[in-house]
This record gives sequence, C-alpha cells and structure tokens, in this order.
Amino acid sequence: MALTKVQKQAQITELRADLKKAKSLVWLKYRGLTVLDVSNLRRRVRAKNAKMKVAKKTLLRIAAKEEGMTEITDQMMGTEPLAFIFSFEDEVSGAKVVFEFSRENDEVKLTGGLLNGKILSEKEAQELAKLLSREELLAKFAGMIQSPLRNFASMCSTPLRSFAIALKEVAAKKSSSAS
Repeated sequence: MALTKVQKQAQITELRADLKKAKSLVWLKYRGLTVLDVSNLRRRVRAKNAKMKVAKKTLLRIAAKEEGMTEITDQMMGTEPLAFIFSFEDEVSGAKVVFEFSRENDEVKLTGGLLNGKILSEKEAQELAKLLSREELLAKFAGMIQSPLRNFASMCSTPLRSFAIALKEVAAKKSSSAS
C-alpha cells in the first residue's frame, strides 16, 4: 500500500529527529526474518537505547539531505529493503546488537552505516560493531589503572607481613624458653 504525501512527510520528520539525536546509524538486510525474530531484534535494540526503524530508503536519503549530512546513494544501500538502527547512547551499541543477532540469524546482515557524517561501507559497519562498547572500554581502563596500585600495595604489605611473622616467631620462642 502506497504512502500518502502526509504520511511520507511525517516519516521524514521522524527520521530527521532520529538522525539529529543518533550518534550513529547502521542499516541492515532483514528479509527472511519471522515476525518473532524481528520483535526479538527490536527488543534487544531498545535495551541498548537504540531504535530500529523500517522505512523507505528514499525517505531516509531525503531526511539525511535535509539534515545536511553526506549524500547517501542507491549504490550504498543496494536494492533490498533495509531496516535502520539509530544508536542514541553510544556509537557502537546498535551495530553491536545487530552483529550479535546476525550470528544467530543468517538472514540479518549489516550492509552499511553513517558515523560522524561519514558513510560506512559494509566492512566498516561490521568493524564498528566489533568495537568494545563504552562501558567495556571504561571497565578495561579502570582495570589498567587499578593494576599498578594493587601491585604497589602488595609490594608494600609483603615486608610488613614478613616482619610481623618474624616478630610473632621471636615472641613465641621467648615465651617458650621462659617457660
């Protein structure tokens, strides 16, 4: 069923708003998924503060152009219907969810994206999905900072522990020889 002009304009407005808020955008092929699979993917995407939207590619191109973004061509998106994942929390969360979902479902495939105004190829979109998330990077960084401090504390406590053990043994010897 064809969309009316008013419906198309409403979708363009919604896409423009999502493009403004999104830190990244990836698109994926989803043809062949069951309704249950699509619902499961949407749920996973929402859990990562991202949004999955199925829209006409032409409407997305118009919205991106109106937002002053890099022009997206037909060759970049291909001929199959696409779903778009807008990541609002960080740049990799939406792409990561899709990439993990694609391991379970052969029908899903990342085919491109948009990051910081730059168009991502299929390979670049998949590399984006493989990056560590912000939380993972922060945890790794905290571990790196904590490790030298832990080692230093251990080195400082070892001589004190040895000294305390030696004092205890001397005290034990003196108390046993005094008896």
